[in-house]
Formats: sequence, C-alpha cells, structure tokens
Amino acid sequence: MLKIALISREHDRAAFDCGVSELNAFLKATARRHGEKGLSRTFVLTESDKPAVIIGFLSLTLCEITAEQLPPAYAAMYPKHNLPAVRLARLAVSLRHQGKGYGTLLVAEAVHRTILIADQAGSIGLFVDAKNDRARDFYKHYGFVPLPGQNKTLFLPLKTLRDAIKAQ
Repeated sequence: MLKIALISREHDRAAFDCGVSELNAFLKATARRHGEKGLSRTFVLTESDKPAVIIGFLSLTLCEITAEQLPPAYAAMYPKHNLPAVRLARLAVSLRHQGKGYGTLLVAEAVHRTILIADQAGSIGLFVDAKNDRARDFYKHYGFVPLPGQNKTLFLPLKTLRDAIKAQ
C-alpha cells in the first residue's frame, strides 16, 4: 500500500535517484532542513512494507504573484498585487519507479493540499517552475497553463483544481 508522509529522518534520502542531480541534491541535503525552518514542506511517497524507501517526493511552499504575471483571462479576475498562491517547488520520481503513474499521484497530492491551504488561508491556485521541456509538457497535460513570456512557469487556477477533485 502506498503512503504519502512528511519527510523525516527515517526516510532513506541517500539512496534516492530521479536522474536529475538538482532534485536529488535538494532531497538529500535540503528538504528536511527547509521543513524544520518553515520554508517549505516535502512529502515523500513510500510503500507501507518499505517505509524508508522513497519512491518519489513533492515540495510545496507559499508564494505571492501579481495579476500582471497571469495569463490575461485570469489577470482580469483579481486585484493587481499580492495574490497568495501555492508553489509546487519540486516533484520527482525515482528512476526505478518512473512510468508507473507515481508522478500523477504526486500531482494529485499537490492539488489536494493546495485546496486545503486555499480553504484555510486563501490561494488563487498552484504554480510550478518546470525544470525542462519534458516537465513542462507533463504539467500541461494536467491543465497547467504557461504564464505570459515564461514558457516554463505554469499556473493551475483554483477553480480548475476544485473541478478536478469534483470529477474524481
């Protein structure tokens, strides 16, 4: 059975390899410390019979954006400044587990947690900075839309998040 939990000392970060050195380094050296400092929260996907083995992870943090940065159709809906949002700071699946749908599961978890945050504190949606074209296309598949002039920064509006949850 799969489990998603906040990263802890019990998780084997050293053995994780997703094929992207920047993401591996973040998980191994930074993720837990950022959680302790309140900078972000990293959640790991594991199997209940192997709870130390990390299949994948996601990191969430809060951010602010201005309406001018949004696609025009969304910009018109909001005041101009200081719009609260959630940022999917990092998402990765280990090389051994890629292609099995775990990335989709992690995106769904990010969507779920973004809705919880929006319900408690407010948020216009979920943002992500794709690391490369392949990652950008992965997020676009889930309805993320690129910001004007920023091909790899994408936005998933809160309404789209809520509609996706209702459709399930």
